[in-house]
Amino acid sequence: MTASAELAAPAAGAMVPQPFRVLRRRRETSDTWTLTLEPLAGEGISPAPGQFTMIYVFGVGEVPISVSGADDGLLVHTVRAVGAVSAAICAAKPGAVLGVRGPFGTAWPVREAAGCDVLVVAGGVGLAPLRTSVQALERSRGDYGEVTLLYGGRTPGDLLFRGELAALRRRGKLNVDVTVDAAAPGWEGKVGVVPKLIDGAAFDAESVVALVCGPEVMMHFSVLALRERGVAPERIYLSMERNMRCAVGHCGHCQLGPTLVCRDGAVYSYDRLAELMAVREL
Repeated sequence: MTASAELAAPAAGAMVPQPFRVLRRRRETSDTWTLTLEPLAGEGISPAPGQFTMIYVFGVGEVPISVSGADDGLLVHTVRAVGAVSAAICAAKPGAVLGVRGPFGTAWPVREAAGCDVLVVAGGVGLAPLRTSVQALERSRGDYGEVTLLYGGRTPGDLLFRGELAALRRRGKLNVDVTVDAAAPGWEGKVGVVPKLIDGAAFDAESVVALVCGPEVMMHFSVLALRERGVAPERIYLSMERNMRCAVGHCGHCQLGPTLVCRDGAVYSYDRLAELMAVREL
């Protein structure tokens, strides 16, 4: 290998999965599980809120998964079983070993929002990539103005972290509002899509920073509701999901218009996405 080839070679840390053992596994919904992973060697991985990792199931494949928790070297991932690899991750029991690469991608502007109101809007499994931001906002509650979490799911059975949401409400540091598209027996909460909650949320449109994650149609209507309240595009942040393969901007699988999600996202400000989101099924 020539010297120039050596210089051009990607860092092993970005390309080679580190072994992590499944420490705990908790079922969230009928098809979604939360796994806590511990590194088998070394210091592990320290992602910022909003970043993702590539999780490798040996003999099956690799997929990008947003980090839903990180503390003392442990990684938490909340995974919905929608394909062969994600189903294998969900099926991994305590003691199983998975490969992890990362962290990759951009982060939610949690620190940059200090002194501002913060509005977190999540739909379905979109709460998972926002969970670390919600935790950080609660830990440093005095650094922010109004802090509100709006969360919606298709049914009560599709809501993630229900015990944590109840505890968050009891502690009272954040405003928490939860809705479902369709109620079920015993549900006493709100019914309706989550963008409808934005109109009644308490925040100053000129100073708020909005963090939004969920299905693209939900994010589209959430942005419309925020813009109607007068929130500037550069103060709205969205997390985009695409088919990421290499996670280092080489393969092009995650192209979104002129950007590569693994390199330039997954968190974008809406002023960068507005034209792209106007193109149907881009």
